[in-house]
Amino acid sequence: MTSPILETRQLSVRFGGHVAVDHVSCAFHAGSLTAIVGPNGAGKTTWFNAVSGQLKPSAGEVWLGGENITALSAPMRTRRGLGRAFQLTQLFAQLSVHENLRLAVQAQAGLGLGLRDLVTRWSNRKDLLARADALLESVSLGAQRDQLAAALPHGDQRKLEVAILMALQPKVFLLDEPTAGMSLDDVPVILDLIRALKRRGDATILLVEHKMDVIRELADRIVVLHEGRLVADGEPAAVMASSVVQEAYLGRRVSR
Repeated sequence: MTSPILETRQLSVRFGGHVAVDHVSCAFHAGSLTAIVGPNGAGKTTWFNAVSGQLKPSAGEVWLGGENITALSAPMRTRRGLGRAFQLTQLFAQLSVHENLRLAVQAQAGLGLGLRDLVTRWSNRKDLLARADALLESVSLGAQRDQLAAALPHGDQRKLEVAILMALQPKVFLLDEPTAGMSLDDVPVILDLIRALKRRGDATILLVEHKMDVIRELADRIVVLHEGRLVADGEPAAVMASSVVQEAYLGRRVSR
């Protein structure tokens, strides 16, 4: 088997006496879609934060493409190919929808993130403009291209954030509840994007999601966290049928 594209080795995060992530070791290979599940407070988002660099782990290591990236900042991890979409949107609120996406396309093309370059560097880069426009259409935001990001409804802000992540073309997509807060009409747009990423065959996707019908359809593998520990890992049908997962979701204590 090929080497994993992403791996955590005994990764732990402590807040004082509370252990939020407890020695989680897990490896992910290119082209796979893994659902990260568990009850509220299981440590899923904290683990994502430690992987993406928003939190410094208390112990353990994060490896990306065979490189130990534990000491790297979140921006440096992004440049290495680790892309993160958050539970809460992370946008330039006072820039337009199109400008937000243009910055991401600009950064991916190696042109930097200078706001002053939104005009000067784009006047002769019709290819990048076309890519930004195509990404907006892919998330059904073409009609909102000139609106301020702050003025978008929450569901549209989530769609824009996913489009920005796609513009960065990461090796690994960390999607933390990408459909959270969306209307029923908006959810299929994001799910179609995830399906398209999976069909590409080269994207590694880690998905925190509570909708079990979505997990059953999309996931090749399920990793279950409970009280900060990895308690199950494997094919979806086997994991969801296991007693340890049933206990975790029913709220009963999982034996150590």
